[in-house]
Amino acid sequence: MLSHPAHAIALGFGSGLSPFAPGTSGTLWAWLAFLVMQFYGMTDAHAGGLIALSLALGWWASTVTARNMQVLDPGNIVWDEVVAFWIVLWLVLPAGFWGQVMAFGLFRFFDAVKPGPVGWADQFFHGVDAHNDHHAWTKAGFGIMFDDLVAAACTVLVIAAWRFIW
Repeated sequence: MLSHPAHAIALGFGSGLSPFAPGTSGTLWAWLAFLVMQFYGMTDAHAGGLIALSLALGWWASTVTARNMQVLDPGNIVWDEVVAFWIVLWLVLPAGFWGQVMAFGLFRFFDAVKPGPVGWADQFFHGVDAHNDHHAWTKAGFGIMFDDLVAAACTVLVIAAWRFIW
């Protein structure tokens, strides 16, 4: 993890090294980090800027780390979960604790089970040929981020629909 700055970022500053459910660990780290940043005065504008920067940084870090690991979508890369869940929190807060728990559960469901559009997004970049495609690792890095962004969008849509109905 410490051999390259991209690895520390992609591995969620160690949360992706969890031997059990690294994606869930990365999402929990994201939740805690977001709440701590809010406690210390992060505004909606700051959060939007942080997310935009983190998306670009995550694409780069995921690309470098996947290439160095020689795996197109390593399970230990969790920066995709971090940024995607930050988006969910940014859009659903100020939800109370149980609303945040619901957002967490929905996001983990969409990310782990990969129903419908999330499954499509997950498979979209899995067919790259790392040996013959010069841009394969860049595509893989984008693909790592992409399916979690779709999972975040599905999570927000379900929460919005639920709020609309109730």
